[in-house]
Amino acid sequence: MAATVRWVLEREDRVLVSAHAGHVQRAPFDGVPTLGGLLAAELDHDRDLVVVGTTFTSGPAVRISDRSPRPFDWDVALDEGVPSAPLDPAAGAFDLVLDLGEVHRVPGAFEALRRDLALPYPPTRTVGVVATQAGVAVPDPYRWLEAEDDEVHAWQRRQAEIATGTILGGQDRAALRALVERYDAGARPDLPKHAAGRWFRADGAAVVVAEEPFGTGRPVLTLAEGEVLSWLAPAPDGRILAIGVCTDGSEHNTIRLVDVVSGERLPAPPQVLHSAWAGGVSWQADGGGFWFFALTGTPEEFTQATFHHALATDETTVEPVPVPAGSREYTLVQPSPDGRWLVASHRVGSPVPVAVRDLTAPDGGTWRPFVTGCTGTVAGHVVGDRYVAVTDVGAARGRVVAIPLDAACPSDPATWTELVPEGPTVLRTLTPVGEHLYLGELDRTFARIRVLDRAGTPVGEVPLPGRGAVAAPFFALTGLAVGAPAPEHLFAFSTLTTSWSVHRHRPGAAGTETLLAPAVTLDATVEAGEAPAADGTLVPFHVVRPAGTDPAVPAPVLITAYGAANVPTLPSYQPDLAAFVAAGGTLVQAYLRGGGELGRDWYLAAHRATKHVRDDDLVAVAEHLVATGRTTPDRLAVTGGSDGGLMCGVALTTRPDLWRAVLPRAPLLDLVAGMRDPYLDFVIRKAWGDPDGPDDVRRMIGRSPYELVRPATYPAVYVQAGANDPRCRPWHARKLVARLQAAQQGTAPVLVHVFENAGHGAATGHDVIVAQDVEWLGFLVRELGLEI
Repeated sequence: MAATVRWVLEREDRVLVSAHAGHVQRAPFDGVPTLGGLLAAELDHDRDLVVVGTTFTSGPAVRISDRSPRPFDWDVALDEGVPSAPLDPAAGAFDLVLDLGEVHRVPGAFEALRRDLALPYPPTRTVGVVATQAGVAVPDPYRWLEAEDDEVHAWQRRQAEIATGTILGGQDRAALRALVERYDAGARPDLPKHAAGRWFRADGAAVVVAEEPFGTGRPVLTLAEGEVLSWLAPAPDGRILAIGVCTDGSEHNTIRLVDVVSGERLPAPPQVLHSAWAGGVSWQADGGGFWFFALTGTPEEFTQATFHHALATDETTVEPVPVPAGSREYTLVQPSPDGRWLVASHRVGSPVPVAVRDLTAPDGGTWRPFVTGCTGTVAGHVVGDRYVAVTDVGAARGRVVAIPLDAACPSDPATWTELVPEGPTVLRTLTPVGEHLYLGELDRTFARIRVLDRAGTPVGEVPLPGRGAVAAPFFALTGLAVGAPAPEHLFAFSTLTTSWSVHRHRPGAAGTETLLAPAVTLDATVEAGEAPAADGTLVPFHVVRPAGTDPAVPAPVLITAYGAANVPTLPSYQPDLAAFVAAGGTLVQAYLRGGGELGRDWYLAAHRATKHVRDDDLVAVAEHLVATGRTTPDRLAVTGGSDGGLMCGVALTTRPDLWRAVLPRAPLLDLVAGMRDPYLDFVIRKAWGDPDGPDDVRRMIGRSPYELVRPATYPAVYVQAGANDPRCRPWHARKLVARLQAAQQGTAPVLVHVFENAGHGAATGHDVIVAQDVEWLGFLVRELGLEI
């Protein structure tokens, strides 16, 4: 930095210095002087002038000390502010020939200054490793960052310090946190579970049993500090409560059994559940035991099986469910409420009832194949002696069918009875409620709920509070783990501008009852739009902008999207995104191909060999927003998590010119290394291609952000990851950022923060989530010039 000061002062008599963190002074790290501060100390104030402010020239103001030379108080100018004036006129008024405000936009002469202004990233060595996958050689110079050893952890901690210092060092941390907390309505509520006339629910650290869904009730147990509830499942008779407890944010959880009356902790199986995706436990109808899906080895090995636990003997045995050989997919056992049938549903994203067992047969019956060889979804429940399900087989937007459990040819769709035909909406979920079935649908992304009788005939519709989203598990299989049917339907609802509320509908009732009102309302306007993709397909999106803003004026815009795994992005409330809008940003939520918003064809359009279509759709939305005057590339950011984080990485490395900032969260970023990880190998084979096929590997390399990094001018990058993430392990973030820091030819920061006691999100503690959101929002405020 001292060399930079000398370089400036040797060349110019009068200097304009921008205080906008990130371009000239870089963020003021604790204990590290800024360029502006050092120049201010060196200048002769009888002759020179220091101007302090942002570097934008399209409207934001610059703080200026005075129009006449006088001693300059750097701290006062930063902390208290002074009269404002546009940057360019201010520079011209003082005949300032050197504008250091946008160094990264100035060619040639400032290369030395660029180098001097580089952030103090920790030294990052490279290794001569070349990975070979299906005979394809792939250089992997940062392979060592995949380790979890002292060297890597020291590097990781230093990177986290740099990220926090860069983002928050020049900002009002208290104001950022207050803004995040103001719009933090908590996570999407987990609905109370019904058993034997009572309701069980989480209430802070306690699990409460009450006569009403949100009645006062009494605590059955209280979790210790650091424990997170993964799921809960009361026995049908309500005597015993099973819960899953996670202690490190990883989603790995163990079963805990508690006597509901006494609170006594009972013996429980020792197995570790990889996650809550298979619903926790599925109770026998008589409450004498349960089935669950758990790891058979270490979490890293990712081998799982279905188990049965008998309470009377405290015995846990493997349940011999006939699933496809070699499958790593999740399996959920669905017992019928009358205790006769067991159905095994297999595959987390597109479940199919692959096996059935009649417990009334001699010796409890044996498992036999049911619906096999099906590539689509058949997701439902046992209703009497039939399996009633939503399926996309023969109907891209879904239909409701019934399959007799004793059918001779259950795998043949021609033998299924159609109850609800395909229509203009996308059918997603089916929930048994008393003697009825509640059918969840998406109407151009917005929720709809119809009521069916046991024969499958539509008999009504649930009036929703508005155009918004009804909460559903991330994956379809989890939604099948409902336990015994409740006598009334509870559902959580939100919109893009109102936080989650909970409502009750009783079959036959004309209206609903609000059990929990929304806690937060965002003062914003919601609009719908469509962007033309390269092939002419119209990609829908929603715009959420602060109320009273003019849509004709280019705004700081953040695009969020997912577009993967047949999972729909819902038009629902998210606290971090709401805080961004409250800070003056415009949010664009895009519904890209690969997601489940518009049906199976929409999903398959960006799947495996066509996965790139998702990334092309994102670019189409971004370019449309620029072309229509909504924003400009220097005020445009993108964020996404998990596979959406990979989407961000592809956008960053293939179109760095399109973005001011890119923010992947809990991301998958190195597909080639992922092929060596048992869990990601499972995911990649489903969603991307064959890791053993050379052509597929070469295609995947072309969409793997880590492999796509080349020397270039990149936008500002901030990657968040969890140290205990079992899905997208933190080395994805470490490796990409190391390679980007070495390849960055511009001055924008490339930052990574791996948070301790955090995972992929579902089991991360609330305090950690708030800290993540504060830093994430601070980065956007810093880069997009927002005011808080």
